[in-house]
Amino acid sequence: MDSPSSIGDSLTARMIPRHSSLDSFGAMKVSLLVNLASIRVSKEELRQRVMLPKYLRLAIRDSILRKDDSSSSVAPPLDNNNYLTPEVPLIVFVNPKSGGRQGPLIKERLQNLISEEQVFDLTEVKPHVFIRYGLGCLETLASQGDEYAKDIREKMRIVVAGGDGTVGWVLGCLGELNLQNRLPVPPVSIMPLGTGNDLSRSFGWGGSFPFAWKSAIKRTLHRASVSSISRLDSWNILITMPSGEIVDPPYSLKSTQECYIDQGVEIEGEMPPTTNGYEGVFYNYFSIGMDAQVAYGFHHLRNEKPYLANGPIANKIIYSGYGCSQGWFLTHCINDPGLRGLKNIMTLHIKKLDSSEWEKVPVPKSVRAVVALNLNSYGSGRNPWGNLKQDYLEKRGFVEAQADDGLLEIFGLKQGWHASFVMVELISAKHIAQAAAIRLEIRGGEWKDAFMQMDGEPWKQPMTKDYSTFVDIKRVPHQSLVVKGD
Repeated sequence: MDSPSSIGDSLTARMIPRHSSLDSFGAMKVSLLVNLASIRVSKEELRQRVMLPKYLRLAIRDSILRKDDSSSSVAPPLDNNNYLTPEVPLIVFVNPKSGGRQGPLIKERLQNLISEEQVFDLTEVKPHVFIRYGLGCLETLASQGDEYAKDIREKMRIVVAGGDGTVGWVLGCLGELNLQNRLPVPPVSIMPLGTGNDLSRSFGWGGSFPFAWKSAIKRTLHRASVSSISRLDSWNILITMPSGEIVDPPYSLKSTQECYIDQGVEIEGEMPPTTNGYEGVFYNYFSIGMDAQVAYGFHHLRNEKPYLANGPIANKIIYSGYGCSQGWFLTHCINDPGLRGLKNIMTLHIKKLDSSEWEKVPVPKSVRAVVALNLNSYGSGRNPWGNLKQDYLEKRGFVEAQADDGLLEIFGLKQGWHASFVMVELISAKHIAQAAAIRLEIRGGEWKDAFMQMDGEPWKQPMTKDYSTFVDIKRVPHQSLVVKGD
């Protein structure tokens, strides 16, 4: 084992600013619960448990810099007794734009706790680059007989410090290991630095990072190394549109030429003669309609003027403002085609679990947003699907919703007021269906654009009067592995 470098623990603890007494109370509550439930772990104990030997840290770093995993410029140790492999080696990804822009401070603390080479800034090293060259380096060394590299590759876990979009990005890149038959796939732990943090909430990592984050980071790394692993369904989405249409998709969607329109599904509009498409993976939800339109406006404002959206309260005020201006809460003119229900532009087909037949499902006339939900946490910890009683489940042909049951829960929101009441659990969402696969056909008519989002990443989807656009959603065969925080 390396002799750890001397790090000054006397550095003054930095406090992440909060903007709400309610948020502050929730953060203190989470911190208190973690303190009560955790055993104090020293930095030396943590390093012994999670830190890679120095020669391997340097080999991974050099392979990423050279973008070459074929060989290592760092020689393995000659004396095997000088090194011990960690019990659970950790690699950490940090999104510096998350955490109220406190990501750089958190990254610095993480690097001081374990090592600089095990903590990656996602603006500098993308997850697919680490997987290609960093993991590739370990696999190359293991194939050459390096037992340390082999053991670490098999035991490795990933920690993601960021929001839901960041976690989904890393999970999606790790999922490629299944296709490449590069097993095992490392499980992922979550350090919640985003706004909603629904993935984090669903797996026991909490909805926000606590006040005393300097000590909380140490406890989080320890929990990431000792907690059990659970499974999570992931969902592939394929958008097929007429050729020539221009779309600015989020980073989670990639252009693809492999577009296939299932002829076994009834098509109400016109088939485009030629197509192009985008493909991606989501873990929490996909939605279409007014909620995505509001999110799209907020997303662009935050990117253009980040100083306006620098905290939870500011975010919520701006978000509500967009909702009002777009007619999500108050419909300006009922005759405006842009404010009509989704029934006018969308047809919904589903496949039920263990069924190969498509079934057409009516879209309620009043619904202006349709959500396909995988987790039981949506919109910062709410459960719009609800904890339904057994007799209601049986009557509707539903089953209890789980994150690994191979089903998406589809529900509708009528407008902003309805959504607000659903979120505080005064009323329920409009239950539409449970599905193992989904096909949406979107017809333009007078509509020029449809707004969509998945896992908090919105985009504007162009539509035409002449041809339909299709959205196909199906479960990815391999489930993702997530470390439980509770």
